[in-house]
Amino acid sequence: MTRLLVVGGGIAGTGAALALHKSGCDVAVYEAHPDSAEDIGAFLTLASNGMRALAEVDASAAVTAIGFPLTSMRVLDDTGAEVAQVPLGEAGIPHLRYRCVRRGDLNTALQAEVTRRGIGIRHGMRLVSVDDGPDGVTAHFDDGTTATGDLLIGADGLNSTVRRLTAPDRRPAYAGQQVFYGYTRQAPEAAPSDTITMIRGSAVAFGYAVSPEGETYWFARVAAEPLAAEELEQATPAGLRDLLLPLLRKDTSPAADLVAATSDDLMVTNATELPTGTPWRSGRTLLIGDAAHAASPATGQGASMALEDAVVLAKSLRDAPDMDAALSLYERVRRPRVEHNVTVSGNISRGTRTPSGPGGRGAGPTGPGDDELVRDLEWGTELRRPAT
Repeated sequence: MTRLLVVGGGIAGTGAALALHKSGCDVAVYEAHPDSAEDIGAFLTLASNGMRALAEVDASAAVTAIGFPLTSMRVLDDTGAEVAQVPLGEAGIPHLRYRCVRRGDLNTALQAEVTRRGIGIRHGMRLVSVDDGPDGVTAHFDDGTTATGDLLIGADGLNSTVRRLTAPDRRPAYAGQQVFYGYTRQAPEAAPSDTITMIRGSAVAFGYAVSPEGETYWFARVAAEPLAAEELEQATPAGLRDLLLPLLRKDTSPAADLVAATSDDLMVTNATELPTGTPWRSGRTLLIGDAAHAASPATGQGASMALEDAVVLAKSLRDAPDMDAALSLYERVRRPRVEHNVTVSGNISRGTRTPSGPGGRGAGPTGPGDDELVRDLEWGTELRRPAT
């Protein structure tokens, strides 16, 4: 049985653990954060492709128990007038519907599912170094302990320690937008709980969805210089509102009122991305998820791409004749798709490409086509891609 070490217990790491365990591997997860509630402030949308990946590892129920489904997207212009409304993803199939969730809740749910299946997950395990040899790879943690396996999978996110150790010259870069997130129960406008509303503002790209309990989740993307580290650390809800409201009040859409109604549940981050061509492999070490191909949030595909990675990696290890062939197969299948997403999402963030779908979020990148992606994720099919 192949022994796999997964560094990172977020979406990519827990997804990989579930998929690899299903494929028959011996998996252990090591998470630096002391508990499961990392990054609880932000929310995300899981697209239909991400929900399909969860279904293939029998984890749909764990995720549909949290958050709420989204079945359509409407688009407003800067006056608040509706210019489009379209179905969202595979809205007709309940377990494949888009889902709006808090990131921390998703982490907790996936980690609980990992534990339920008897997969080891240890918190407070901060990686400090990796020893890669011909017969195995050893992870060294800051508490002095070690773990050895056949493959170490770096699923430790945008600021990956594994990537710093294996590809130190590849670092995240600013993608051209500040991204604000907020929640309010004082929404001045009611909206269907199954619809995400995108607003094409004159200065801000804005989106919001309303939960069945009446809480509005919103985000705003602003093209501007990146906020300095101290500005991010010292940001207050009042200060963030003061940054956003003058831009939103240029328009007559609902966005300004939603932000004004938000009290303490407000945060900001810089949109970042990794350069395409980032090395994913070094000996017995492999990067997946944001550690390998972080994109700006404009397409809303980060979490879903990470879950796709998990399924394709597990199938590669299951179907290829040896480890090297498996990792080569994985990279041939995944790199074109995820790097297309990085490019499309980055271009939208920088304003160098007009979004192809309404609102520029959630439509999902093309290449491979839908049929090919379904085959890649379907557990019962053999994963193939000819070497070039």
